[in-house]
Amino acid sequence: MKTSPFAAAFVLLAALVLGTAPASPAFAHDTLKSSDPAKGEKVESLEEVKLTFSAGVRFPNVVLRAGDGTPYHDGKPAADGAVVRQKVKAGLPPGEYVIAYRVVSSDGHPIEGEIPFTLAGDPAPSATSSGSATPDESPAPEGSGTTAPSAAAPSATAPSTTVPLTPAADTAGAEGSGGGVPGWAWLVVGGLTGVGIGMFFSMRNKKQP
Repeated sequence: MKTSPFAAAFVLLAALVLGTAPASPAFAHDTLKSSDPAKGEKVESLEEVKLTFSAGVRFPNVVLRAGDGTPYHDGKPAADGAVVRQKVKAGLPPGEYVIAYRVVSSDGHPIEGEIPFTLAGDPAPSATSSGSATPDESPAPEGSGTTAPSAAAPSATAPSTTVPLTPAADTAGAEGSGGGVPGWAWLVVGGLTGVGIGMFFSMRNKKQP
């Protein structure tokens, strides 16, 4: 039985179509086009992770963890078409980090992977903190030096104003109480003594012949 060239060409074309049909879905899977931070990148700071895929994805799951496994992602990721964003915790310590992601592509095929990167950190805060420590330490001796004289001044002047007054008052009281006999009494005694002496000599003169 002879086969026409047209029939042979049709069979060959059908075989090619059927042979390539099972392989076509494999090329339809979505892929990760870029990431921020990129794989192996060294960044100074990080506020969020951004993943961009070749097409829209669903059910995103993004985890940021340190080298020791400590998680540093904050909340759940948000998918906007082909872009997935994941917030991270503030104040990440410098070190090695890994972004682990898993999404579902537009054809229902799951996509997952890991992106390692390094966070270098910013050395500026350490220099600022060391510089600010010097002004804080210097006022302390000055404040303590000015306070000490003012506190000592009242104690130095107190004895000169209060202590001498007490002995003076005691001395005056002692002199007033030790006088005993007032001055007018001595005058009376002296007058009586003079009168008695005068009367003695007067009576003596009368007795003589």
